[in-house]
Amino acid sequence: MIKRESEMINEIKEQMRGGKGHVELKHIFTKDEVKGNVRLCARITINPGNSIGVHKHENEEEIFYIISGKGLIDDNGTKTEVNPGDAVLTGYGDYHSVESIGSEPLVMLAVIIVERK
Repeated sequence: MIKRESEMINEIKEQMRGGKGHVELKHIFTKDEVKGNVRLCARITINPGNSIGVHKHENEEEIFYIISGKGLIDDNGTKTEVNPGDAVLTGYGDYHSVESIGSEPLVMLAVIIVERK
């Protein structure tokens, strides 16, 4: 399947998961378009100073791949700066948050994989 960017759904979430400001999601593929156990496949853009608040992943894993910008990840209480090319994996009871800390937007590919039943 080829999907053009113009066919992808854009969504703005205010104070996502209790975070600051807003977060922009471009849903690359919806969960109905993917045959596997994927709940989210999106490009996430977070403007400087904005964030996704702390949240836990139960019975699933989330992968962030940093495309551009600079972020601060809280990975189970350990805060680490991330840059383009870095990746983050969180799941199965672990929690995380992410904040855009650079002078340009933080852009990430995010994939959430749900546990098979």
